This record gives sequence, C-alpha cells and structure tokens, in this order.
Amino acid sequence: MGKIIISGASGAFGRAAAALLLDKVAPQDVILLSRTPARLADFAARGADVRFADFDDPATLPAAMAGGERMLLISTARVGTRVGQHRNAVEAAVAQGVRHIVYTSIIAADEPGNPAIVKYDHRATEEIIEASGAAWTHLRDSQYAEAVAAAMVIPALMAGTKPDNCADGAVAFVSRDDCVATAVGVLTQPGHENKAYTLTGPDLITIPQAMAMASDMAGKPIIVEPVDDDGMFAYFDSLGIPRHASDIMPDGPIPWSSDDMVTFGQSIREGYFAQATDCVERITGRKPKSLREVMLAHKASWPL
Repeated sequence: MGKIIISGASGAFGRAAAALLLDKVAPQDVILLSRTPARLADFAARGADVRFADFDDPATLPAAMAGGERMLLISTARVGTRVGQHRNAVEAAVAQGVRHIVYTSIIAADEPGNPAIVKYDHRATEEIIEASGAAWTHLRDSQYAEAVAAAMVIPALMAGTKPDNCADGAVAFVSRDDCVATAVGVLTQPGHENKAYTLTGPDLITIPQAMAMASDMAGKPIIVEPVDDDGMFAYFDSLGIPRHASDIMPDGPIPWSSDDMVTFGQSIREGYFAQATDCVERITGRKPKSLREVMLAHKASWPL
C-alpha cells in the first residue's frame, strides 16, 4: 500500500481523518498537507510527513504531492473560488503519480434539479477528478448532525424560535465522525474506485422534528416559524450575513453567505436530502450515529 495524502489536514475534518488514519497505517505512509503545518506538530511527532501546501499557489504543490498514491481531497471552505483551488490540487496530484482521489462532496451533487448552489462547486470538482485520469470516489455527505446540534440548536434555544424554509423536507443527518471514518475506510480498503457513495445517518428527520427533539432534551421551548425563501433572506440580513459568496470578507467572521443557506433549505424542502443509505455501515463496519446521539454529545454546550 502506497502513501496516502490528506489535504486540509489542520481543519476539523482533516485532523480527525489524520488521527484515524495513523491508527491504521504506518506513519511514514501518511502525508498531511496544510497552509499551517505548525498546527500539525503533534502528528509530525508521531512520524507523519507534514508538508506545506497552498492550493492558491500551484508552485507549492508538486513537492507537497510527491510520493503520494491516494489522496483525500477535503473540500476547501471558500464558496465561489474553491473550484480553482481543487483543480490546482487535482492536477498537481495526478502529475506526481496520485492514482486515486477521494473527495468530500455533498448529497445530490449530480442531481440537475437540485437548487442548492453549494452543489455547483462540488459537482464541478467531481467532474475535474473524473476527467483527471485518476480513479475517483465521491463521498456525498448529507447535512452534518453536528451543525444541527451546535450552530442550529444553540441560537434556537437562545431565541426560543427558529425561522425555517425547509417545510417538511426530511434529512438523514450524518455525524461528521462517521463521514471521517468512511473516508479513511475508502482510503485503506480495496474496491472503492470509481464509485459515488451517499453518506447519511440512520433516521429521516425534518427540521421541526429535530428542533422538537432539542427542545425536549433541553427543557426549553423552540418554536419553529415556517417562512418562505424571502423571509429566510430577511432573517439572515438581520444577522448581518452577506447575501452572496462574492460579498464574503476574506478571513472575516462569517465564512458563508445567505444564498448558500437559503438554497440549501430549498433543496431540503424539495426532497433532495430525503435519502437514507447504508454506505457508512458497509464501509466502516459500524452503525452510523443518530442525531439524538450527537445532540447528547453537544448538550453540555447548550444554553440551558
């Protein structure tokens, strides 16, 4: 088995993937890429090969990718500009001999009618990888359960209300930990080449049902207020969220835009997230965590 590259290894997903991978393969076979390698000193101390890489600077990439056979390409954060970053990474990796690229995508990325604008970056990246000559595996994650348990539940508990444009659209919320374990499984097992996996949790749940679960666990009310897409934009405007990716301040406090969030909700409402698969269990050998389990793990951070 050749060397395995993890990009974005100092991010939350990347660090978790690196830790799990180092439990499965020899450290000298692990290459960790980051714009901030010092944040990976603990992994370097375990014997991993930590390298500087900046996807905005292609000149840094040949040395970063050298010697790798498989790569986990973790989607970068910058909506609107990340396709160019991903293209730079894929081209450099293939030029250096990487033969299999595993990519963290999103559910229904290949559905033409899916209105979520986030899918455009992901599908464009999938197509770049498919055309690169390397084998590919697309990991199409559902919405993270952790995002619900923290970023959604905490302000809802504080306000007592939650405006929502998802209506009765269902989501099988998936734990990021399960997505990490699946990614490492694909990197370390044979037979996943040229396949797309939709990664979900076990239960299809609507946003109102998820908020009711959190309300019950917290012992505090959350009233879900159904709004249309314009109402959702107005809510994000009131919070000072930029409307479009092009309005996001580089390195600013808010790395996402409201058109991303509103069309995400529209996608849920229109049924594009209403899938529950067994891919996590088939690849990891363990049942995926439920939303309730993830909420219980985050409850200590809630404003009770």
